[in-house]
Amino acid sequence: MYAAQITDYGPASDLKVVEVETPSINDDQILVKVGAAGVNPVDTYIRSGTNNYKANFPHTPGLDGAGTVVQVGTNVTEFKQGDRVYFNRNLTGSAAEFAVCAPANTFPLAPTLSFEEGACLGVPYTTAYRALFDRAQAKAGQKVLVHGGTGAVGLAVVQLALAAGLEVVASTSTDAGEALLKAQGVKQVLRHNEADHLAPFQPTDTPVSASGFDIIIEMLANHNLAEDLKALAHGGCVAVIGNRGTVEINPRDLMARDASVVGVALANVKPEELKRIAKALYPLLQGKLLKPVVRKTFALSELSQAHEEVLLTGALGNLVVDTTQN
Repeated sequence: MYAAQITDYGPASDLKVVEVETPSINDDQILVKVGAAGVNPVDTYIRSGTNNYKANFPHTPGLDGAGTVVQVGTNVTEFKQGDRVYFNRNLTGSAAEFAVCAPANTFPLAPTLSFEEGACLGVPYTTAYRALFDRAQAKAGQKVLVHGGTGAVGLAVVQLALAAGLEVVASTSTDAGEALLKAQGVKQVLRHNEADHLAPFQPTDTPVSASGFDIIIEMLANHNLAEDLKALAHGGCVAVIGNRGTVEINPRDLMARDASVVGVALANVKPEELKRIAKALYPLLQGKLLKPVVRKTFALSELSQAHEEVLLTGALGNLVVDTTQN
């Protein structure tokens, strides 16, 4: 089979498509013919050995993917040959024609979704669900700011929040981002590249704003957290999904609001939680209340370009790799 690989930590340009043996499975595993692989920032961290991520070499990138089950271990009862599935945390890398998966990280793919759309589910939608409902405890009627709403995770949060009956405000830095968010159903869009874009939600004459946010889903905490805290309603919560540095905050902004900041890391999610989240997502995907936005599809030989683009600002949806195109 063909797979994209790298032989040591390094830049995206070191990724090469090579021909390797199709991996074998044990009695507790599944072999999936990959139709499409997702591309997420974490893939680049693993490839480059940054942010405390490590890899074994040769390394095939990719946690997320979707495809068809072609072989099932004798101890596996949840899946059969021919099942359409999506997965995360696979065992051999999704940027390949085949991937070995564990049943705990493999889930049924709703028939309403293509493989490219399915490849967008694992990291983005699971992270979004956990941030919004498990960590921030979102409830219908609450007001949420998706601070950075046009990336893969941000759009997933937007869709989930709208489907759950929350009042959604989201931010972007471009006209295209604003158009995308409004097409998703967001009525109020902020420009986070503009100074004081949170000022309308930050009171100057009272310690807590009645127009503040119950929840802020934060994609770049090192840049925004200090100002986020001033825009929270009483009892509000900032859920931090993304961060690329340090930040100085005033704890009194938390104290005045009885507010909280929580971290969100998919690596901390237990198998039973992953299964619960997948079950919650399925009817929403099947009913088309959730629909991944595929911004761009790359061939397998273009994976290095995808790894570079996924880290650029101004994202407008998901990047995926068509593993059938070498």
